[in-house]
Amino acid sequence: MNRQYLVAGGLCLLLARPAAAQTDPTGGPDPAAVRVRLGPLWLNPTIELTNLGIDTNVFNDPESDNPKQDFTLTVVPKTQLWLRIGPSWISGEIDEEVVWYQKYVSERSANTAYTIGWKIALNRLLFDVGAKYVSTRDRPGYEIDERAQRFDTLFRGKVEVRALSKTFFGVNATREKVEFDSHEVFLGSNLQEELGRVVTTVGGTVRQQLTPLTSVTFEGSDEQDRFELSPLRNSDSRSVSASVSFDPLALIKGHARVGYRDFKPLQSGVPRYDGVTASADLSYVLLNMTKFAVQLLRDVQYSYDVNQPYYLQTGVNGSLTQQVFGPVDVVGRGGIQHLDYRDRAGVPDVGSRLDEVRTYGGGVGYHVGRDLRIGADVDYVKRTSPIAIRQYHGLVFGTSVTYGF
Repeated sequence: MNRQYLVAGGLCLLLARPAAAQTDPTGGPDPAAVRVRLGPLWLNPTIELTNLGIDTNVFNDPESDNPKQDFTLTVVPKTQLWLRIGPSWISGEIDEEVVWYQKYVSERSANTAYTIGWKIALNRLLFDVGAKYVSTRDRPGYEIDERAQRFDTLFRGKVEVRALSKTFFGVNATREKVEFDSHEVFLGSNLQEELGRVVTTVGGTVRQQLTPLTSVTFEGSDEQDRFELSPLRNSDSRSVSASVSFDPLALIKGHARVGYRDFKPLQSGVPRYDGVTASADLSYVLLNMTKFAVQLLRDVQYSYDVNQPYYLQTGVNGSLTQQVFGPVDVVGRGGIQHLDYRDRAGVPDVGSRLDEVRTYGGGVGYHVGRDLRIGADVDYVKRTSPIAIRQYHGLVFGTSVTYGF
């Protein structure tokens, strides 16, 4: 699950021990990064206390509504696992997140995500199938302030053929179902009626393995979004993109993608978008002392508002972590997001709207051995909007602790 909200506070950008490196093309882990082995089963458990402190604006209320303050904590136990079966690996991840508020019981939640995958290498063929299930009351993005119960179910599959020594041709497909609890309402809109949908994507890829740690992929895909209870949001999309991926053992880690999307709503009154899309999640460590990280996103996102059924989100988040001396480090982070809304034709009193979300934060940490870090963190978020009730600002500060077994 892509956590977009910095208001969660105490964000651990360099707290968890790095995930196991996927150097095996069949999906196996880096043996040096695995901490627990039970026969053929390899495990990588971690636990994080991502925030223990104060949230000064629990409900993201505007200043005129007297924002509410509360003591909060978030605990995140997580386990990665791998199982070798012949020429294949079964991999999985179990994420549990417990969010607790002292006074406002309605904001407490237990969020769960289960992921499983199976990669099979057969000479020149590679099969990759998987599934993911998420049950969460986390905020679903920068727009909706309600901690709404949501269920995501995703199935995916991919087949790649190695045509040349370093060139691979592939086909892939995914099917994702997004559901909200039928009682979840935000600003008068029932979220299941407005945002419950099924997303089906099929595509083809050409991947070139430039080095053992770097690959470039060209992809074309067709996507169908179908809303059973709100068919005016139905859309078809065609996309082309180029991306580069770096192995976790590479100097630069992560991936970056740039593409073009032709987004065509099927309802005639909803405007079309055709333009550039992009995403990135990259990090770089300099001299084992300084870590740079950046996340970028530009793409279409659906809105709860039937009169402005989608917006173009363009944003970037970045962080810099510096080892000051010995076991002490400091981190600074910030980000900006633009939510550019598109109007449905024929709706009166709907003007152009651009919401902006700015985030700032920082912290200091102390490392105890290889696996334990204790930190103090502060995060501030501010949203501006032409709509007065959509404006707010809030501060979260507290302690964070991460331990990897």
